[in-house]
Amino acid sequence: MKYFRIFFLSLILTSAFSFSQVRETDIDEVQISASKKLKKKDNPAYKILQEVWKRKKSNGLSQFEDYQFEEYEKIELDLSNLDSTFTKKKIFNKVDFIFKYADTLDQPNQLSLPVYFNETLYKNFGRNRPAKKEKREIIANKSSGLTSSDAMANTAKNLYKEIDIYDNVLNFFNIGFTSPIATDGFSAYDYELLGEESIDGNDCYRIKYAPKRKDVLSMYGVLYISKDNYAVVRATLKSTKSINVNFVNGFYYDLEFDNPSDSIFLPKKNYQEIQMSIFGKKEKSKSIVAKKTVIFSDYLFDQNLSDEVFDKKVTSLTDSEFIKDDAYWKENRKEELSKTEANVYTMMDELHDVPQFKKAVKIYEVVSSGYYNAFKAIDFGDIYSIVGFNDVEGFRLRVGARTYFSANDSWRAAFYTAYGFKDHQLKYGLEYRKMFNRDNRFTLGVGTRRDILQLGAQLTGDEGIMTRSFASSGVLSSGDNFYLSSVNQVSGFAAIDPFKNFTVRLDATHQTTKSALPDKFSLDFYKNGQIFSELNDSKLVMSVTARPGAVFSQYGVDRYEHSTLAPTIMLKYTQGLEGVLGSDFNYSKLQLYYFQPILLKSFGRLLLNVEAGKNFNKLPLALQNIIPGNQSYNLMPNTFALLNYYEFVADEYVTFQAEHHFNGKILSYIPLIKKLKLREVGFYRTALGSLMERSVAMNVGNQNLSAPEKKPYYEYGFGIENIGFGNVRILRVDFNWRGNYLENPGAKKFGIKFGFQYYF
Repeated sequence: MKYFRIFFLSLILTSAFSFSQVRETDIDEVQISASKKLKKKDNPAYKILQEVWKRKKSNGLSQFEDYQFEEYEKIELDLSNLDSTFTKKKIFNKVDFIFKYADTLDQPNQLSLPVYFNETLYKNFGRNRPAKKEKREIIANKSSGLTSSDAMANTAKNLYKEIDIYDNVLNFFNIGFTSPIATDGFSAYDYELLGEESIDGNDCYRIKYAPKRKDVLSMYGVLYISKDNYAVVRATLKSTKSINVNFVNGFYYDLEFDNPSDSIFLPKKNYQEIQMSIFGKKEKSKSIVAKKTVIFSDYLFDQNLSDEVFDKKVTSLTDSEFIKDDAYWKENRKEELSKTEANVYTMMDELHDVPQFKKAVKIYEVVSSGYYNAFKAIDFGDIYSIVGFNDVEGFRLRVGARTYFSANDSWRAAFYTAYGFKDHQLKYGLEYRKMFNRDNRFTLGVGTRRDILQLGAQLTGDEGIMTRSFASSGVLSSGDNFYLSSVNQVSGFAAIDPFKNFTVRLDATHQTTKSALPDKFSLDFYKNGQIFSELNDSKLVMSVTARPGAVFSQYGVDRYEHSTLAPTIMLKYTQGLEGVLGSDFNYSKLQLYYFQPILLKSFGRLLLNVEAGKNFNKLPLALQNIIPGNQSYNLMPNTFALLNYYEFVADEYVTFQAEHHFNGKILSYIPLIKKLKLREVGFYRTALGSLMERSVAMNVGNQNLSAPEKKPYYEYGFGIENIGFGNVRILRVDFNWRGNYLENPGAKKFGIKFGFQYYF
């Protein structure tokens, strides 16, 4: 739900959310006539692009020892295509004055209403040699709108991806689009040389391009290529009207470059516009339009920047030191605001005094976060975790709360309590976390919980007290789920980020574990010739996690992570401490987790997941590695869809999962089906492991414990995603087949899973 806080906000304001007018009106959806579709060898545009490829540019910033420049950014969110009927709705009683600030679009009786505006000035520093370093420093920030929080500002900023026009594939919404400058561009686009034009004193070739097929992920627009050095001086990129991206009606980019030499280019100005709607792509649909302008200026190179320049200091857009007065902005903004942009500040000053507006913002906050804030201090929720069901507790109710003064709180206390109407037992969890340093995120935390958990649903999980177990509190499941554990846990942790996106964490935990339903599922074990039903475990867990390229907003003890292509790498070492607080076993365990999303040109997005681990000592079932099954009907990441809980147990294991999202590449070729705009997914999952006889012999229960040792277990299948109506296509259905171990008790050869995906 990360991107769609904006959509929930729009839903509050509109009963229905077209593509607004773009700045360059002469690039309406391009069609190059058949008579002008020349073979490559006869097409003058092809000859020009060949010269561009030969002189393929490099971003000028990478060509110098060090660099610095200023960056001015402004972001605006508008509600677009509002008609007179809409403006007279009851929801706008007492706030109808806002429409005096609306812009009139080209269509008669259509309005565009600005609802959010943000300006930021940055100073950027970089060094390429001997080691690459970068720093982006906030100079000033000004924000106004329906919400002015860090999360809104950074969510809006993250809608836009930094792109290099010379790359073969451009990343929009984490989906690959073929660049019009790509060396294989002629396989995706038709090109036509329109003539010549002067851009800021540069004589340029003007080349129009259009997609060969409009039902695939492609664009159209105009390229301006310098006649002197065959560099891109300007490029416009506009999506087709049939763009198959969830929630998105279309996008438009206008990129301008400086070309100071034959081998480098520097960004000069970018204008980006994204049109989003939840009810359709019709021209007159009400929509939310996100506009972003970035102006780059004052470049300096090879200034021998000192190491001190790159000392990191974590800052937030909402820090008071960056709030500047109107006189400052009038002098320092790089281009004058339009009348509409300037009016946002005035309108929001009036709107914040209206109770009806405050109520709308409150509803938005609850839906998008899952929490209801009271007294500006306490959040009640998570509302999405209230109801659950399992075979031990039956119907389960869960309520909770947390402290919440602002998004950037340096400390947070949280608790929850749950009750099962079958076992009549009360469960609870309590946690307190305090961050002492915002720069390196040094944090301490303590917590305790008593709950019913499914320990067989993940391999490399986090140690958090407040983490919700979907496998033990879901609503829909298949087969019996008696394999649940009653857990009493007390823990503390310390964590620090010595480097950006690199976390070191130490957890100390004491936990007792026993079967939640002993008649159906046994965790009994032998120790020193005696049988025990409850296991005592004291342990230290050291983990290091790297997330290179990850993007976060908010800088308190909790952070808001944006969707990127950043990998995740975690190495985790666990040491059991026999005798400490009555702990039963001394043991060592090592685990690795790796996740990597990859854009494969225009062929879609591949998600790779690898997990591996080893126990260095014999262990009973309660401390073993369980190959994660999924007995729910829901999609659950990093699990095996057709494995039952505890079907495979391993001292040593390796799992591999690959999932490829084709983005409609195949289905778009099938008549009639392509009109449904469905997208196909293919996946393969496998696990290999071993289990020592000594570990098996420790267990008293009647489980037939085994590992996928003789041959790897595997399952495979395909899914259909982007199921829905209009612009809301969030349903995915997977069809899974099991490849082997069909002789195992209760083995399922085929299964269907479904779930909702809140991304583009």
